[in-house]
Amino acid sequence: MPAHAVFRAEDTQFDVAIDPLIETLRAVLPGEGLIVHEAGRRAYECDGLSTYKQLPLLVAVPETIEQVQATVRACSEAGVPVVTRGSGTSLSGGALPHPQGLLLAMGKFNRIHDVDAERRIARIDPGVRNLAISEAAAPYGLYYAPDPSSQIACSIGGNVGENAGGVHCLKYGLTVHNVLALKVVTMDGDITTIGSEALDSPGLDLLALMHGSEGMLGVIVEITVKLLPAPLTKQVLMASFDNVEAGGHAVAGIVADGIIPGGLEMMDGAAIQAAEDFVHAGYDTQAAAILICELDGSEAEVADQMQAVENCLTAHGASAIHVAADNAEQARFWAGRKAAFPAVGRISPDYYCMDGTIPRKQLAYVLRRISELSAAHKLETVNVFHAGDGNLHPLILFDGNQSDQLDAAEALGSDILQLCVEVGGTVTGEHGVGVEKINEMCVQFETAEIEQFHAIKAAFDDQALLNPGKAIPTLNRCAEFGRMHVHNGELPHPEIERL
Repeated sequence: MPAHAVFRAEDTQFDVAIDPLIETLRAVLPGEGLIVHEAGRRAYECDGLSTYKQLPLLVAVPETIEQVQATVRACSEAGVPVVTRGSGTSLSGGALPHPQGLLLAMGKFNRIHDVDAERRIARIDPGVRNLAISEAAAPYGLYYAPDPSSQIACSIGGNVGENAGGVHCLKYGLTVHNVLALKVVTMDGDITTIGSEALDSPGLDLLALMHGSEGMLGVIVEITVKLLPAPLTKQVLMASFDNVEAGGHAVAGIVADGIIPGGLEMMDGAAIQAAEDFVHAGYDTQAAAILICELDGSEAEVADQMQAVENCLTAHGASAIHVAADNAEQARFWAGRKAAFPAVGRISPDYYCMDGTIPRKQLAYVLRRISELSAAHKLETVNVFHAGDGNLHPLILFDGNQSDQLDAAEALGSDILQLCVEVGGTVTGEHGVGVEKINEMCVQFETAEIEQFHAIKAAFDDQALLNPGKAIPTLNRCAEFGRMHVHNGELPHPEIERL
């Protein structure tokens, strides 16, 4: 390993003395707490976006808050960048290491400190798995609402960093709506509490600012989440459609009727077949699209809403409606949806998972345009998404062994994200920006807005050491990428201009 390394974080260059930093960190992180050898570092070279790989210079695996403080403080003094990693399930490259930086792996922060059933809160470490929170709360008749499809593996700290959602976020909100307080270590090594166990706290809403900040503002070391009582009853139904656009119109119709389901998910024909072959969920494989709708609440409320939803689905051309007969069938319906990503992995050598959000009223139009764009790029796209809040997850199928197909998949993904912006949406819903969508941020935001983002980051991290080069593009990058101006309220030209 060289005694010195020079790296570039965006437009700023640092000269780093490595050996003294290693000596300092060994005193802080005994044993395997500091990983220097290549084989150990190789395990952290990528996150869920495995197309991008980068070997970190060092890996720290702290076990206490004091170790996190000392590690971050040493990096700050040495001018070494820090990338925080939870479970590594990010799909946008948010936890991609910096080649001359330290990867801070928070996997040992996995304790649930307290479940307060009376106050309906839990105090937990950032490395606790999302699903483990609900498992710990279940004996009290409580659960944690946000449930990303990766909830069996993803950590709550990463959920905060990306502001993750899941199939039930339509009614119960994203991570930001279900967290009360964060304990955060700053890049200077100081510790601060943001938010409180009360419903609100005075001052600026820094708690919301931390959600979706992708590790650029601080290192989260403890989280206080809200817990909800388990619904009194719930019903799940599956509606089939002969074309995808009709399903899109039905989604808008349900919400327009004043009904907010606990979950409202949509899958197209290719996703239906893949999930059914994998999970045997009982899906209608003859349908061009299915909607899975969950209604929860009191028995009377659910009964009334079920009738209204069935009427709406029928009015929008549903060819069949199937109500789950029992809890087991409800679980199968959701298991198929949550296993859609790995199911698609069985039918294609590789796939590229996109994440954008659009207004519900544009669902039918955008789905048709995605199909047209897929044909233009000669790649198949499988659509699985949180239909109720317009959060799309098109899966672009390609073969990485063919040199041109990855480039084509990324180009198609960029076109889809730009389409989302054109119809009044955004380039992300819950996967974050990371390295994946940093160019498309130039499409979404103007110069003044990007400058403001950098000013906020500088207020927390004036050396730009926390997760550099992610999420917020430099103005130089935007100038190189080009910019697409979108007029409010106007639909885009039918053909998207490639940038």
